[in-house]
Amino acid sequence: MIKPAMWAASALLVWVSAATAQTVPYPPPQNVLQLSANGSVEVQQDLLVMSLNAVREGPDAATVQNQLKAVLDAALAEARKSAQPGQMDVRTGNFGFYPRYGRDSKISGWQGSAELVLEGRDFARITGTAARVTTMAIGQVGFGLSREQRAKVERDAQAQAIENFKTQAADLTKAFGFSAFTLREV
Repeated sequence: MIKPAMWAASALLVWVSAATAQTVPYPPPQNVLQLSANGSVEVQQDLLVMSLNAVREGPDAATVQNQLKAVLDAALAEARKSAQPGQMDVRTGNFGFYPRYGRDSKISGWQGSAELVLEGRDFARITGTAARVTTMAIGQVGFGLSREQRAKVERDAQAQAIENFKTQAADLTKAFGFSAFTLREV
């Protein structure tokens, strides 16, 4: 089950004043009240990021590099069969190798790793593809929000915060005996 994420937006400062027009461009601050309001929206995470990894060892760097390249090429070929933009994107991740040293501080062999990343909104497609890539093991799994979902949630939380701010500002304006409020700084 995917855990929901929380988003919040805030607005600050309201200037409470009588409904009189000022001719001075920057009147001295009077009847200033600081106020903050929040809005939060619970969201379902809609993005899965899964990394597949392979580790190989060998007597020399070229052997390890060739083994990793072969593993990664096979995994890419299988994963690209199911790729669909936005639903499951496929990309390579980290690729590297380094020497292993023996007791005599001399290079005794090489070890390397390669990574393939599957990312998108179609969880079934991603997990099914990961299961078919037999040359690599699942390394990490993460959930998040797509750009579209993140933008929508931010707009919703901001709208909620603004409404909460207006309500609080109107209530405080009346409580202090003024007829209207003006935003001074947000």
